[in-house]
Amino acid sequence: MTKTRGTTVDIPTPDGTADAYLTHPDDGTPHPAVLLYMDIFGPRPHLWKMADRLAAAGYTVLIPNVFYRHGRAPLVELPDFIGHDTRPEVFQELMSFLPSLTPEAAMRDVDAYLRWLADCPQATDGPVGVTGYCMGARLALRTAGTFPERVAAMAGFHGGDLATEAPDSPHLVADRITAEVYFAHADQDSSMPPEQMDRLEAALTAAGVRHRSEVYPGAQHGFTQADTAAYNADGAKRHWEALLDLFGRTL
Repeated sequence: MTKTRGTTVDIPTPDGTADAYLTHPDDGTPHPAVLLYMDIFGPRPHLWKMADRLAAAGYTVLIPNVFYRHGRAPLVELPDFIGHDTRPEVFQELMSFLPSLTPEAAMRDVDAYLRWLADCPQATDGPVGVTGYCMGARLALRTAGTFPERVAAMAGFHGGDLATEAPDSPHLVADRITAEVYFAHADQDSSMPPEQMDRLEAALTAAGVRHRSEVYPGAQHGFTQADTAAYNADGAKRHWEALLDLFGRTL
């Protein structure tokens, strides 16, 4: 297995300094860059392991703390395992940070992340891949539509509220996407009901986006996250296969 090297880095943004985790193959050569967007629980050992696994497959992976306006990660004390008993309290505290991450603020940040990666010696000069989990899937979708000249591949897993009726719903950027797109929805996810899945699919199809959307049976919101009670081993395995296939073809 490819040896990787991970470290914490600081990224200047128009609104401050974002702390982030950077990991890449430890071979002294640049590799295609991937932005990995966190779920609500933020950068933590489990996400670092996911990033390291991507890096071992030949990518330079950056996980920004998108809540950096409220401090460096971890913003709250997280248990080693986020069970049904601890999730509500932790979730409520973290949700209080979300209003500051408006679509405009988020995309200002993404511009900084992409510029930083463009200057990163461990990353190649080519297009980047983006993947996001839960709330990170919304960021991934917006990134693909806002920076089509930089993003060649975008994946979103168990994302919520991707295609609402709000005037700033993430799916409304579909007509600007040039990347190849993959979505994996959980069939037991109240934040992404069938009508939103249909609305997202219709928007991507109408825009001519190369895409594939799948519904994972028996999966809950958060099924890729092994440090939570929502974890589903079959869904997580399927997610890795789809993600590595997408990036392998496009980056």
